Amino acid sequence: MIWSPRFVLLFLIAAIALAASANAQSSATQSVAPAAPIAANDAELLKSTEAFVRNLFGWGAAFKVKMGPLEATPSPDFYRVPIVVTIGDQTEGGEVFVSKDGKTLLRGEIFDTKVDPFAVTRSKLRLEGDPSKGPADAKVTVVEFSDFQCPHCAQLYTIMQSVEQKFPQIRVVYKDFPLVAIHPWSMSASLAGRCAFAQKPDAFWIVHDLIFDNQDLISTENVYEKMVDFASRAGLDKDAFKACVASPEARKGIEADLEEGKAIQISSTPTVFVNARPVIGGDQATLEQYIQFELARQGGGKTSGGSATSGATPGASAAKAGGNGGPADKAKK
Repeated sequence: MIWSPRFVLLFLIAAIALAASANAQSSATQSVAPAAPIAANDAELLKSTEAFVRNLFGWGAAFKVKMGPLEATPSPDFYRVPIVVTIGDQTEGGEVFVSKDGKTLLRGEIFDTKVDPFAVTRSKLRLEGDPSKGPADAKVTVVEFSDFQCPHCAQLYTIMQSVEQKFPQIRVVYKDFPLVAIHPWSMSASLAGRCAFAQKPDAFWIVHDLIFDNQDLISTENVYEKMVDFASRAGLDKDAFKACVASPEARKGIEADLEEGKAIQISSTPTVFVNARPVIGGDQATLEQYIQFELARQGGGKTSGGSATSGATPGASAAKAGGNGGPADKAKK
């Protein structure tokens, strides 16, 4: 992986989605040993770890680094060390693991092999109350956290059209995750989608497609006009639609999606979950690999398009699965 010289904490992106579920599970399960008593040398351990990572990633005096507190992990020999790094107005959070004797530092993840690594994420993903399509009893559910203004989400929109044709037996759930700090009209588009869904659930997908098909033609100045036009083309009552967009109720659904995404540590769009398996960036080969795997594992039937992973390199897909599976828009914090 190539590290960005400025936003050097990007090394965490490669594992952040899986690490989020794994670490949440580690803290929630009874199989993880309780935190060890605070040792007298903990402060020294944190100090030496900070010195090492500053040197490793070239974090000079301009970088404000906050580390700790030390946390228990599934391994009795390692602490988890949360890290928050700030430079200017940019902040990134992540973690490393350091041995209790201070001699070894690991990047990546530590798993409890007796625990389902996706169980906590699965428990936090709501599958009702948001726009969806596909069989209600589907063996595989693809949950998509997306931003209507995000160019990479527009790419995923095209990818999903192909994926849904190959796998008509899957269910797709759409969740709003507008990154308003970098996408100024994304919230307006999310409100339009939410109000279309409220008035006529099937109309959401018409508005959804129109937004992504016309993404380059939408601006902060014309977004309201465009959304009203799309609502009309979807067969919605325009007056009711306008009233909904202006109401606080529409925003509540979006805020619920945002809170849900934050609870599972989403920080970029698109982020997709295949039966709770994360794919940051929505890489098509990885998406299809995971769908095929879950269908086989749960007896969901054969695909209509043959082998979904034909031509894909299993090792490459696995390497991408932790969050390096494609382009993604990062949230500013």
